[in-house]
Amino acid sequence: MFTVSDSIHINAPMDRCFLLATHVGLTAQALEMQPVAGTVAGTLGPGDRVVWTGWRFGLPLVHEGLVTRYERPAFFQDTMARGRFRKYQHDHQFTEIDGHTLVVERLRFSMPFGPLGRQLGKRLVVPAVTKLLRRRVELLRQVAESYEWRRYLDEENIERSMQMEPTQTTSNA
Repeated sequence: MFTVSDSIHINAPMDRCFLLATHVGLTAQALEMQPVAGTVAGTLGPGDRVVWTGWRFGLPLVHEGLVTRYERPAFFQDTMARGRFRKYQHDHQFTEIDGHTLVVERLRFSMPFGPLGRQLGKRLVVPAVTKLLRRRVELLRQVAESYEWRRYLDEENIERSMQMEPTQTTSNA
């Protein structure tokens, strides 16, 4: 079993970061894959399913993920129902720290094909997944910290996120 983790501090409310992390369009942009079945737009919720298609390592990829835990705004987990991995589980954790949000992404997976799969995982998949997670958290920060987040969240979510906006103070120094 391989584990890849990444974290980032985001200067935005926790609920906004959570909702953006569950947004199918933003995830598609980060993963460079397309949602083709299940929940293909908007934000994911408990029990939602998404079938993603794209290309990895020059091969077509189909990955079906299920939201197996959903604890807004602190945690959600997606688990592979169908795809290339033997096992795949991705945890997304959100913690508020002094008006900012710490986002921790942890992905656990194992490869099929025994020793060959372990070598492919170690040499090829872990570096690729590490890069993908970094791209995902950087995009999340970029969108959450700018007004761009409004493009992804509907009016109800915008209103709630605005209410949770951290108070900003200015200094006359």
